[in-house]
Amino acid sequence: MTAPPPEPPPAKRRRGPAAVLAYRALGVVAVALATAGVFLPLLPTTVFLIVAVWAFARGSPEWADRIRAHPRLGPYIRDWEARRAIPRRAKALAVVTMAGSWTLLVATTHSLLVVGGVGLLLVAVGSYVVTRPSA
Repeated sequence: MTAPPPEPPPAKRRRGPAAVLAYRALGVVAVALATAGVFLPLLPTTVFLIVAVWAFARGSPEWADRIRAHPRLGPYIRDWEARRAIPRRAKALAVVTMAGSWTLLVATTHSLLVVGGVGLLLVAVGSYVVTRPSA
């Protein structure tokens, strides 16, 4: 008896023009938000760049490669893709910002349900960020 022939590798999934356009549009919006995040302290930059690379990888791989190759921002993206690593400074800034936001919410909101719900969400997100490897 002879062995069956090996299965061919899975074919790359072809996306229609509307899907490609949607992924590119999402990537462009994410890059715009990341750019704003460079100048606005409460808007995250790296998170939006991760979304942009994800979207561009599906809609325009060349654009994703350009972000990965960026001299200043590329290392953060490559660290995330390779090891899901977040820089220590970014972790600390994220936790401090979330704590400050929650404190402001406590001072301005009278609903215990909102304060408690947001607090639980921020603890979950903060725990996720802190437990990622450090870059």
